[in-house]
Amino acid sequence: MKLNITRRTGRLCTATGAVLGGLALAGSPLASAEPGTLTVIEHATTDTVTDTGAKGDSAGDLLTFSNEVFDAADSQPAGRSTGVCTRTVVGSEWDCGWTLSLPDGQIMVHGPFFDSSNSVLAITGGTGRYLDARGEMDLTHITPDGSKYQFTYRIG
Repeated sequence: MKLNITRRTGRLCTATGAVLGGLALAGSPLASAEPGTLTVIEHATTDTVTDTGAKGDSAGDLLTFSNEVFDAADSQPAGRSTGVCTRTVVGSEWDCGWTLSLPDGQIMVHGPFFDSSNSVLAITGGTGRYLDARGEMDLTHITPDGSKYQFTYRIG
């Protein structure tokens, strides 16, 4: 499988091979939190809203998920995105925290998720290959029904 990482220099590096369970990262092996860009596609198949207050969409409701993510080409499974969001603005915004779990480590993010627009979340840390990761994650809506999202992690 191929998973592309673009380094800060702007050149795209690619490699194929097996790294822990078949996930290959592009370029030379990354040191902990080495700068680069990692893109995955989330298939939002498990999203569940728990109504915690007033009936219907209301502040404090919870959105939980554990969704499969695929490589940037959306062709090969790459890992899971698991987390929880709290409704902060009825009809438009959630405050979220989640973990992207890949065979060679995890990346944690926190920030806003907007119902109908893209957002940027903070990378708050990581494990394994992504130990001490910092940067930003761009969340892009791919499908109008909310079934697919592109996550672009810019580790800096």
